[in-house]
Amino acid sequence: MHPLAERIQNKDERALARAISYVENDHAEKLDLLKDIHAMQKKAHYVGLTGSPGAGKSSLVNRLITYLRRQNLTVGVVAVDPTSPFSGGAILGDRVRMSEHFTDPDVFIRSMGTRGSLGGLARTTKETVRLMDAFGFDVILIETVGVGQSELDIMKIADSIAVVLNPGSGDVVQVFKAGIMEIADLFIVNKADLPGVPKLLSELDAMLDLVKHDAPYRPPVVQTISVQNKGLEEVWGELKAHRTYLETSGEGEERRARRLKQEVIEVVHYELMRTLLLKEEADGYRWVADVQDGRLDPYTAAGKILERWDKNQDGKE
Repeated sequence: MHPLAERIQNKDERALARAISYVENDHAEKLDLLKDIHAMQKKAHYVGLTGSPGAGKSSLVNRLITYLRRQNLTVGVVAVDPTSPFSGGAILGDRVRMSEHFTDPDVFIRSMGTRGSLGGLARTTKETVRLMDAFGFDVILIETVGVGQSELDIMKIADSIAVVLNPGSGDVVQVFKAGIMEIADLFIVNKADLPGVPKLLSELDAMLDLVKHDAPYRPPVVQTISVQNKGLEEVWGELKAHRTYLETSGEGEERRARRLKQEVIEVVHYELMRTLLLKEEADGYRWVADVQDGRLDPYTAAGKILERWDKNQDGKE
């Protein structure tokens, strides 16, 4: 067993932090580590929180952590922030908003930048969640960047997906355009003390009638005022009810099977691309000049790369 995996099994928080860094930095031992922690996963409840920027996701997550800790549940948090295309850095604002939990040994918060990944998540988010699950947290909260129409990646990780909305911000139309309506398991109307709540609730109800009229599970709508700790009990109650539904209906196992299949293909894709790009880089991208001069089109160049790859693989066999 990898030494870090063994230390994670023994609840060593520093080992968990280092393991996540291995994953983020594509360390040479990353795959060996992930292989060893796979059997250690305890099936925590993965809860995704998504929605437009400014909806109050971070504040809601902060208050939800406090509520869950009062229920004696241990909590892991993955908070993804957008990365600057210029400096490569991320603001990581959740470090500020959730600072009150840093000294709690039963809460582990990891902020990470997207590093160019689309879909509101960092490429390594799934692997980070797996490591937290192996550590043994009861609940893992995954807060996405909030980038609008690219938020659908959360469905590849979370068991239950909560979409956070605000009254008076036109969120319902945006959510409907983004396709998030289909993947939401719960709608949270945050900042419910602001004007426009009845209108938002009525729009949501109409949208759900349209999209979920024949669905076996209709996402409930909960109102919260996170800064006043209002509605958190209802949020957690609905999330628990959804998990029960997943277990009793069999949909939970179906979702996990789909996600694992996707995950395996994504790992294969990433490793193949990395190997192929390293080889092309070592060869000096010999085809670039021909494509630039028009002697070769991009599609033929791509075909030649694939041909060389196939020949190399045949030679190895």
